[in-house]
Amino acid sequence: MRKQIRTGIYEPKRCWVGETQKISYDTREEAEVAAKVAAYDHGAPALSVYKCEYGDHWHLSSKTN
Repeated sequence: MRKQIRTGIYEPKRCWVGETQKISYDTREEAEVAAKVAAYDHGAPALSVYKCEYGDHWHLSSKTN
């Protein structure tokens, strides 16, 4: 479940991956939908989905495999 701050601003869950914090998704399907929304709504490049090596969740990457 994602946090919502009292101000009504959506704050997604994040985890540390190396030196940066990345948004984390509970399931692969949730991450895939987020990648499609980013592409459609924001014109983002194709994003890939990968399982985090530090926890039981998923991240997006702009690197192609």
